[in-house]
Amino acid sequence: MSAPAANSATPPTGNPLRAVRILKIVVNAGVGESGEPRTKAERVLQMVTKQKPVATRSRSTNRDFGIREGQEIGAKVTLRGGAARDFLERALDARDRQLDPDSVDRAGNVSFGVADYTDFAGMKYDPEIGIRGFDVCLTIGRAGFRIRTRRIAPRGIPTAQRVSPDETRRFLAEQFRVTFLE
Repeated sequence: MSAPAANSATPPTGNPLRAVRILKIVVNAGVGESGEPRTKAERVLQMVTKQKPVATRSRSTNRDFGIREGQEIGAKVTLRGGAARDFLERALDARDRQLDPDSVDRAGNVSFGVADYTDFAGMKYDPEIGIRGFDVCLTIGRAGFRIRTRRIAPRGIPTAQRVSPDETRRFLAEQFRVTFLE
């Protein structure tokens, strides 16, 4: 049996399969329009994550906002493994390691926003880009979560295998020194 992943916390029971870990982090910059604003959002994501972002497209047409179906309206980057952990450290530093308790959902996932990319250490203001923020979404889980997304015979996650919001808060407090504002 192998040791738990580097981005997981060994539970008090000692069973490495019960360890809570970061499955992935999605960094999203939704702009709402294509063209130059979306290109600037892509540049911000590339500077912050050091990976190439992909374009996000609208799913439906909305005449009020002037959006057509399939139009590129944002950018996103998915991070896993060590890159995800490194990015999360920097993103939490930009937030002063403080999160709102409501940013943890019922499934134990965490979402928060960063108001400006210059909040990251080492980032300087670029007048061509301006002030740009983005959203960070953490997917938290345990070993075995792949059964819900696998191609053959996908199944639901058993209740005992799910991560509760309290477990997520404890994981973030122990591993990343996060405090939740009550």
